[in-house]
Amino acid sequence: MNELLMRLRGLGLRRLLMLGGVTAVVAAFLIFAANRMMAPSYALLYSDLDLGDSSHIVAKLEELKVPYQLSADGTRIMVPEDQVPRLRMTMAESGVPTGGSMGYEIFDRTEAIGTTSFVQNINHLRALEGEIARSISAIDRISSARVHLVLPQRQLFARETEAPSASIVLKLKGGGLDPAQVRAIRQLTAAAVPGLKADRISIVDDRGNLLASGDGGGTGADGSPTEAVASKTREYEAGVRRALEQLVGSSVGFDKVRAEVSAELDFDRVTTQTQTFNPDGQVVRSTQTVNDRSRNQESGSQAVTVQSNLPGNQNQGGGAQNTTDRSEETVNYEISRTDQTVVQEGGRVKRLSVAILVDGTYQTAADGTRSYQPRSQQDLDQLETLVKSAIGFDPKRGDQVRVVNLPFADQSLPEAGGAADAGFLGLSKADYFKIGEIGVLGLVALLLTLFVIRPLVTRLLVPGGGGPALAGAMAGGGGGGAAQLAGPGGSAALPGPDGRPMLANPDLPSEFEQMVDIANIEGRVKASSLKKVGEIVERHPEEALAIMRNWMYRET
Repeated sequence: MNELLMRLRGLGLRRLLMLGGVTAVVAAFLIFAANRMMAPSYALLYSDLDLGDSSHIVAKLEELKVPYQLSADGTRIMVPEDQVPRLRMTMAESGVPTGGSMGYEIFDRTEAIGTTSFVQNINHLRALEGEIARSISAIDRISSARVHLVLPQRQLFARETEAPSASIVLKLKGGGLDPAQVRAIRQLTAAAVPGLKADRISIVDDRGNLLASGDGGGTGADGSPTEAVASKTREYEAGVRRALEQLVGSSVGFDKVRAEVSAELDFDRVTTQTQTFNPDGQVVRSTQTVNDRSRNQESGSQAVTVQSNLPGNQNQGGGAQNTTDRSEETVNYEISRTDQTVVQEGGRVKRLSVAILVDGTYQTAADGTRSYQPRSQQDLDQLETLVKSAIGFDPKRGDQVRVVNLPFADQSLPEAGGAADAGFLGLSKADYFKIGEIGVLGLVALLLTLFVIRPLVTRLLVPGGGGPALAGAMAGGGGGGAAQLAGPGGSAALPGPDGRPMLANPDLPSEFEQMVDIANIEGRVKASSLKKVGEIVERHPEEALAIMRNWMYRET
């Protein structure tokens, strides 16, 4: 300790300050590196947050005393990775994030006393819009949703009322929505609002694409079918495609078949009425018979008297007598008739085209190489017959079926990609970044130690250090400042014949010899370095003589 204190005293105030500064810098770097290595890794808790939700979440995290990182725009919050699941459950229990929408809890924040009916209606509309938006945001691939409802009020003495309508703006996580998901959103909204029909709901995504129109009609402005027709066609094609891949895959392998279906559907609604009469199916409906008998008698020329007209008086005169009989029969027949009304709904298949791509077989040789073997034409014909039977092939409609055998892409490529994603030696990408960060900090620490701290400490601890060096001595010495020859005022010692250093000027006082001895002991100058300096002097005597003269001139 005494020797250490003496050396520290011999350094001087300036060198002690410099040494203290170097020590402080090294300590600060070590503390920073330790904190970086020991700090927990942060993971995303929530993104694309509303500023109101961000404030609630930050307040909750501060209450739980959980460290967090907030992005500059306040839409992303990072927390320690191991606490993400627990914090999400805690936030869900607290009812955040709400997605920037207000639900029925709006009635918990208002005073019932003094609230007008107008304010109550507005709050009810806001609550209804917020609840529907929350339900829609719960669907996969939807980040957030905004709902606008138009609920016309019933006017007094009005016979007709305007139907309610709605418009929805969706912010998607990526890609697009399936037609089935769009219809599900429309049905969900229509069922939540009284009197609202699904065809009165417009849906637009965040890129401005119209997903569903709310014009309430079946066709567009140009008479073309709306998205309902196209969606039904896509659904039919997808159903047939899945069925064919399932059927053919059972024989050739589910990963060795791909199917594509193109269908032309007829969505016209046709009503046919047919009336048929059968003349052979006569049935007697009614029969009417009329029998008529009459008798007429004509007398000759006889005077008309009262006696002749009295009852019981027989006509004694000779006259003609006529008798008439008439019989009439009417028969009504009912002919059998058939009335038939046929209603054909839309969605009939007008034409169907199917393309099936199947992979061949592979044979593995003894050396492990695989060779592709195409399928026979007989197998392809059997698969084509099977597909035709499955789809109800009708050549009158112009249906087409093609089964083609081609080699598939190498299936090992997706496996290699999956292995790369899993990481080498079971380490994830985040682990590699962590290891790289530690390696970079270690390398910086090593370089700082070798090229900054060590030279500074050496210059501070070596008394009299820092004098000028012989030309080329630093490069040839190989030990940094080990070959530096220190002397008073910048003088140097040169090696003598026996390898020991000698003074450049033997007439210098003994104090200079003592300083050289101390430099040799404390500096630990290697004999090889002194030998190299001697060789340099032998090779370049004129330059060495000029340097020695310069030293002698400085001494004088």
